[in-house]
Amino acid sequence: MHSTLMWVAAMGAYSLLATVASGQSAKEVRGASALNAIENEAAAKLIVDAPIAESLAMGHVFIQYRTENLRVVPVFGKGALDVSPRIGHIHITVDDLPWHFVDASGETIILVGLEPGAHRVLIELADPTHKVITSQVVKFVVPVVAKK
Repeated sequence: MHSTLMWVAAMGAYSLLATVASGQSAKEVRGASALNAIENEAAAKLIVDAPIAESLAMGHVFIQYRTENLRVVPVFGKGALDVSPRIGHIHITVDDLPWHFVDASGETIILVGLEPGAHRVLIELADPTHKVITSQVVKFVVPVVAKK
């Protein structure tokens, strides 16, 4: 029994030290809890990475992104504007085409089948009524990949 208590105490101390050592709380990393409304929410932000190099070398475009002060979820319509914390989705436009597609998964953007050469992807963060809040453009080159 004594050794079990010592182990539990040691693990608790380790967890505390790990949290202090990382310097960031769960709220600092993940944002506010979805269980409480937020008064005067900060502006929504969109952070987009360059395509993942290893995948791009094979001709597959994988673009990771994240948001701050907005949760990406598949909820749409005017009534969803009153939800707090704020919710929305992204619009993705490839190579300035006259159409875009919508993604509400919050997962990595995957584009396959693009011809070798230079490409441009516009990623727009939108509210539940599709009003664009902010956007970023990612430019990259799909290499010629040898067929196997």
